[in-house]
Amino acid sequence: MKTPEKAVDARNVEPRPIGPRRIVLTGFMGSGKTTVGPLVAERLGWSFVDVDEVIAAEAGTTIPEIFKREGETEFRRRERAAIASLARGDGLVLALGGGAIEDAATRELLLSVAETLMVHLEVELETALERCRGSELLRPVLADRANLASRYGRRLPLYRMAHVTLHVDTLTPDEVAEAIVRAAGLRAAV
Repeated sequence: MKTPEKAVDARNVEPRPIGPRRIVLTGFMGSGKTTVGPLVAERLGWSFVDVDEVIAAEAGTTIPEIFKREGETEFRRRERAAIASLARGDGLVLALGGGAIEDAATRELLLSVAETLMVHLEVELETALERCRGSELLRPVLADRANLASRYGRRLPLYRMAHVTLHVDTLTPDEVAEAIVRAAGLRAAV
């Protein structure tokens, strides 16, 4: 397993010497993965894939419905399989669900696959809650504030195992996208 790099100010990211062939975005809900991912993909001329959308399409239903009908264990199995099939794609920006990082096998795969850069988009819990306001029906976990804070605290050290951590609370999506491209050592295609 690679040693994670030190957290950096997203505005002062130094380019990496060899660019990856895929970028994986991880972070808590509301960190901006599905907003920033398409921006990064567009800049690089790559494809963007949201793992939750892949799982929902394959299951023919929504993520909350999978949790309700099949439980979290089955959802995580589906998630692990989807990530494993996508993790070796070229020219790909992949957005993980917020809990994917808790699965040790998934985490190890993403940290060890050659030419993959895993980027943690770190936000404070309050920023995540503000950004997620109004999506409670899609994210039932938001109703249980105590459990949410515990979940955030449990996941934060796992997110920080990513190759790069960017603190993004005060940045615009475009600033975050630019920081990711710089961190990857890649040049924008457009």
